[in-house]
Amino acid sequence: MTQNQVQADSSNHSVFFAARQALRRHASGGNVLIAATVLALIVANIPAINQYYFHFWDQEVRLQIGSFNLFSHNGHPMTMLQFINDALMAIFFFSIGLEIKREILVGELASFKQALLPIVAAVGGMVVPVLIFFALSAGTDYTNGAAIPMATDIAFSLGVLAMLGSRVPISLKIFLTTLAVVDDIGGIIVIAAFYSTHINAMLLVYAAILLGVLLLGSLLKIQSKIFYLTIGTAVWFLFLNSGIHPTIAGVLVAFCIPATPVFAPKKYIKKIRSSIAKFRAEDDELLNRKSILTKEQMNYLKEVESASDKVISPLQELEDSLHPIVNFFIVPLFAFANAGIFLLDMDPVSVFEGISLAVICGLVLGKFVGIFAFSWLTIKLKLAPMPVRSTWPMIASVALLGGIGFTVSLFIANLSFGAGGEEANALLDHAKLGIVVGSVIAGFLGFIALHRTLPKGAADPETEE
Repeated sequence: MTQNQVQADSSNHSVFFAARQALRRHASGGNVLIAATVLALIVANIPAINQYYFHFWDQEVRLQIGSFNLFSHNGHPMTMLQFINDALMAIFFFSIGLEIKREILVGELASFKQALLPIVAAVGGMVVPVLIFFALSAGTDYTNGAAIPMATDIAFSLGVLAMLGSRVPISLKIFLTTLAVVDDIGGIIVIAAFYSTHINAMLLVYAAILLGVLLLGSLLKIQSKIFYLTIGTAVWFLFLNSGIHPTIAGVLVAFCIPATPVFAPKKYIKKIRSSIAKFRAEDDELLNRKSILTKEQMNYLKEVESASDKVISPLQELEDSLHPIVNFFIVPLFAFANAGIFLLDMDPVSVFEGISLAVICGLVLGKFVGIFAFSWLTIKLKLAPMPVRSTWPMIASVALLGGIGFTVSLFIANLSFGAGGEEANALLDHAKLGIVVGSVIAGFLGFIALHRTLPKGAADPETEE
């Protein structure tokens, strides 16, 4: 084997290792999300305690200095549910924005040829469910919920893949992840375009000025995360009160976070070698014992620490720091707050009629047909290759998993029907029920199909740790 081949193999291993680590984070977050959803459904249907569950989300949330309350919308304090959906979920979309920017710069979306298949598949997976929903809701009062079945939940879907372990090719996991990221972009566009009302132009001007300051800071290579997060919070508040949904602020602020570190890796290595070299050989015995460092030794180590901070870009550091917060706290809390549906007074037949049926058909049938048909067309036209070690039955199985549209689907359902009266609340509950049932059906069918079509052993034996 030549030196170039060894370097290429090493590079491929690091890419696959990094991809596996990211996929595992999403998958384990999916397990917590499932638990939060099941718990919400249980608590919401226990008569002795469900009143406390439903009333809790109506409590007011304040972060107030004098008469100014950061968590207020048009002068009214947020409820706990609004705080979760408009503030905490802005952090969720901020994390998505960071992920999208990284994918565009160095990830699967950086190469047009690599990105084309999941992009086209995601477009199919958005268009067909919306068309099916429109066909089933024509002439009703819930047509404005057509965007509900267009999303794919990355944590849930990768959680299902994780159950099948090493039998799933890495390329198939990356295909599904990239598809879900593109889905998120579509969801962000829909939220910005169709869920903005009563626009306050002046507040948007102020927000645009602050976004300009963030971009200037990025150009000037300001690395302080406090700088970006503080101004980003102000942008979020202005969006919240301007009529544009505040989660869009999270995405826009994320795009302003610099992706370039101060030190190139080579300069970083040179810097830490220089600092470590200042520790003399005669210090070895002293350093081998637990002892207080001298002032000079502390300064040398602080140079290493400072250099380490400067070799990781703010974008990568924030994305890495937010992953556990988003996956293990924000998204499960969102699910626990929004998935609690009181089922005891519902007619079981209603699951298969009205908006529930439209959502289920959109998620289970629409996502499958859209993702698979558009993937088939793209590969048959030789516009993009089939994912490595994948087959058509595997692609079809992943297309079924695309129907797990939990988090963003619930979010769009709340935007569609959450601000109405009693009739809108009934539609919201039935939409949520359709999302839960549709996602469960899609996940179950996808798991069974993958179990039957995947190889019995490890799909990527050379990437095993």
